[in-house]
Amino acid sequence: MVMWIVIPLTIVAIVGITGYLIYRFALYDYFCNRSVNDTLREYSIKKTQFQIIKEFHEVKGEKISDKEISQLEKHYRQHQPGEFLSMYDATRDKSKNNDKDKI
Repeated sequence: MVMWIVIPLTIVAIVGITGYLIYRFALYDYFCNRSVNDTLREYSIKKTQFQIIKEFHEVKGEKISDKEISQLEKHYRQHQPGEFLSMYDATRDKSKNNDKDKI
C-alpha cells in the first residue's frame, strides 16, 4: 500500500527538481540575455555586452582577460542588467571628453 504513495511522490519530486534545474541553469540565463539585448537594441546601442564591459575596463585602465569579461557579463546580465547602460554611458562620456581635449 505504501508503494502506491511513495513511487508517484518520488517521480513527481524528480521531475520537479529536474525542471527547476533546467530553468535555473539554462532558461534563466537565456531570458536574461534576451532582455538585456532588447534593452540595448531599444536604446540603439550597436555594441555587444562583451564589448561594453571590455571598453569600460579599458577606459578605467584595467586589463582583464576574456574569461573574466565573460564571467562579469553573466553576473551583470543576471543580477544587474542596468549596469550595461551605465557602463556604456561612462565610456561614451569619456570618449566625448577625450575628443574635446584633442581639439
